[in-house]
Amino acid sequence: MSAQDTRPLRIVVADDQASVREGLVLMLDLLPDIDVVGSAANGQQALDQVAEHHPDAILLDLHMPVLDGTEATRRLTAEHPEVAVVVLTTYADDTSVLETLRAGARAYLTKDADRRHIARTLHSAVAGLSVLDPRVQATLLAAASAPATPPPEPDPLPPGPATAGRPLPNGLTRREAEILTLMARGMTNAEIAAALFLSGNTVKTHINRVFTKTGSRDRVAATRYARDHGLD
Repeated sequence: MSAQDTRPLRIVVADDQASVREGLVLMLDLLPDIDVVGSAANGQQALDQVAEHHPDAILLDLHMPVLDGTEATRRLTAEHPEVAVVVLTTYADDTSVLETLRAGARAYLTKDADRRHIARTLHSAVAGLSVLDPRVQATLLAAASAPATPPPEPDPLPPGPATAGRPLPNGLTRREAEILTLMARGMTNAEIAAALFLSGNTVKTHINRVFTKTGSRDRVAATRYARDHGLD
């Protein structure tokens, strides 16, 4: 029996919501086979905690400030390949799942998982196994079985300063700036999806990334940001 088999699993918990993060730490620390050695409120702190504590695994939210979970996963996989990345998030859309798995995550759970399921998944990921939440599996199967259609040509940004070719602020992509502009013009998620030929889940994913990158908690704050930066 190896030393790994006889000691608790050492993990870091990363989530930008303090109540969720602290709840996970308390909940998992009650398990005899889990030892929470660090916690982080954003992706950069997650990298720092892993570098400091050298855990077996990290339980990582996707949508966090400073550095989002997908990019944090990509860097963790490159810099600390021995650390198993287990995503625990609210989002189970195909875009989020595929991007994160491609970035190197070994497991993907949604936040309705109980602590025993989370603990089993952490152990499985550390052992080198891939684990997907049933909702995530269903999402991937649906995406795989969807009719293959050529992607639509991206629409240009609506007329305005955002089309001037200047660099976009806060690391916004062209598509994110486009969606932010439409949000600032009062369009709903469904209207944005129809205008840009995107799925509703994809629009939600882009909007959450806009919120993260711009530090906006809601549409009102995002609209204010758009106006302040000439993206409306």
